[in-house]
Amino acid sequence: MKGLLGRKLGMTQVFTTDGELIPVTVIEATPNVVLQKKTVETDGYEAVQLGFEDVKERRATKANIGHCKKADTAPKRFVREVRDCELDVNVGDTVGVDMFEAGEQVDVIGTSKGKGYQGTIVRNNAHQGPKTHGGSKNIRHIGSLATNGITSRQGRIMKGTMMAGQEGGYRTTNPNLTVIKVDKENNYILIKGCVPGPKKGLVMIRTAKTSKGNKAPVTLIDYTVNEEVSE
Repeated sequence: MKGLLGRKLGMTQVFTTDGELIPVTVIEATPNVVLQKKTVETDGYEAVQLGFEDVKERRATKANIGHCKKADTAPKRFVREVRDCELDVNVGDTVGVDMFEAGEQVDVIGTSKGKGYQGTIVRNNAHQGPKTHGGSKNIRHIGSLATNGITSRQGRIMKGTMMAGQEGGYRTTNPNLTVIKVDKENNYILIKGCVPGPKKGLVMIRTAKTSKGNKAPVTLIDYTVNEEVSE
C-alpha cells in the first residue's frame, strides 16, 4: 500500500482529447518526509509515518519538535501513518506525487465539512409532517421515538435512532477515485470527483483497498502555448 499527505485546493474541470469533461479535485502534495518506520518487533505492526508541511517551532509542541529532529527536519503540521507500506524508504527520506500514476485507483481520507447542529430533516433526510388543516404543529419536528411501532413492549429509544445532532466534522473516506493527472514539477494531483473536507483541508491519499483494478489513463488537452522566439 502507498500513501501521501496533501492539501485540497479546490475543484475544477479538465477536457480530454475526445471532448469529455471530467470534474477533478486539485490536491497539492509537496514532498512528504518519512518521520518514523514502525516494525512488528518494536511496535507490533508495520507502518511508515509521514509528515507534511513545515510549521514554525514556536507553534509546535516540544514532542513534535523532538520527534521530527530524529528525521533531521522541521516540525510538521500534518502527521499520519501508512499501514503495510510497500515503499522502500528510510527515516529522513522524502516521497512525492510521482508514486501515483494516471488511471490508478485511490482512496482519499479527510475530515468532512462541519455543519453544526442540524435537525433530523437535514441530517437524516427525514420526512416533514403534515402542513394542512391547521391541526398539526409537527412540521419539522422529529416523530415518535420510544414506541418504535411496538407500543406495548418497547418503551425505550433504540440505539441508532435517527435524531438531530452534530453534522459533519468527522473522518470520512471517499473510496475508489481515479487519478487523472500527476504533475511532479508543480507537486499536485488531479483526482476525478470530490474528496472530503473544505478548501485548504488536509487529506491523505492511499492505494484503494476495494478497487477492482486501475483504469486506462486519459489524454488531456494541453492549453500551453509555445511562443516562438523570432530571431
